Amino acid sequence: METTSGVGVLDKVTSILGTLEAGPTTLAGLVAATGLARPTAHRLAVALEQHRLVARDVEGRFTLGARIGELSAAAGEDRLLAAAGSVLAHLRDVTGESAQLYRRQGEMRICVAAAERLSGLRDTVPVGVTLPMRVGAAAQILLAWEEPERLHRGLQGASFTATALSGVRRRGWAQAVGERELGVASVSAPVRGPSNRVVAAVTVSGPIERLSRHPGARLAHAVVEAADRLTEAVRQS
Repeated sequence: METTSGVGVLDKVTSILGTLEAGPTTLAGLVAATGLARPTAHRLAVALEQHRLVARDVEGRFTLGARIGELSAAAGEDRLLAAAGSVLAHLRDVTGESAQLYRRQGEMRICVAAAERLSGLRDTVPVGVTLPMRVGAAAQILLAWEEPERLHRGLQGASFTATALSGVRRRGWAQAVGERELGVASVSAPVRGPSNRVVAAVTVSGPIERLSRHPGARLAHAVVEAADRLTEAVRQS
């Protein structure tokens, strides 16, 4: 049974969005699925289009708009950050190294959460710091699953290659040795949103003398496990 709020226009809008959740639909399809009068369905769909909650595909059919994805990403980010503290602290304790969480921001990546190694030589990345997308394990993760055109553009001037990113996609994690900073190694894994899109990268970093020149061999399992826990948190309804 369809839920109603008692606020007519909101119930009608919700029925339209719920119909479009199944895929692109013509105006006639909206009318048939929602039971709304044709003029009402058209008026509300066009109004939703103005707010980017609804869009049109190349055939002129109504689809969910970009604003829906933006709102979903914002909600997912709140859940991501709420879960990040405990997950990163556990990752730091398990590996004995500093742990960070990065999100892409344009052509940069930003550290949105971190748990530093408590003592001794460590790699410190303060929350809020922006770093380039052309170096480091986290950059590889945030780029590896991008659409071909954006991936190709991101590889221009990068310290890693398309072949390297193919390997990242195959094994599900990335490593870097001396890319972002001399003497520092790192291992990263992807956090995925509800649509399976990569929304963040979990990273462990520290001096090469401890992590070695093949840090993934020792740390990849723990980093992937932490990323999977954050993926679960983001996907909670």
